[in-house]
Amino acid sequence: MKTSSNSPTPAKTYSERRQILAAWRGVDVSPLAVAREDTKHSMDGLVEKVLSGIGLDRKRGEAEITKVWNELLDPTLTEHAQPDSIAKGTLFVNVDTSVWLDEIVRYRRKEILQRLQHSFGREVIKRISFRIG
Repeated sequence: MKTSSNSPTPAKTYSERRQILAAWRGVDVSPLAVAREDTKHSMDGLVEKVLSGIGLDRKRGEAEITKVWNELLDPTLTEHAQPDSIAKGTLFVNVDTSVWLDEIVRYRRKEILQRLQHSFGREVIKRISFRIG
């Protein structure tokens, strides 16, 4: 199996010495070089696929919202209500009791929404949905 003049040149990852030895042994290293090169290209996209598959960006965003929530709002309120998730511009917040749910929905919803929109923008948080959980 000798290298033919039609075969592609080996990748740059092989040293000149390795190429000469492979040619002397009659081994065509070009498919191996191409396979290694393809692996390198696919590994670049693989990391992004894995991170997006597990929703790392979404989780990072939710963690940031929780951090800002705890800094912006009254500690008494944050003891009883914590953000759970965000989807399509709606922030879902878990409240521990119906008494606190009523308090927040009646008197504090607008203030909380305005503070969060000021921090994250109106496009990120459009609405807040409170629920017991």
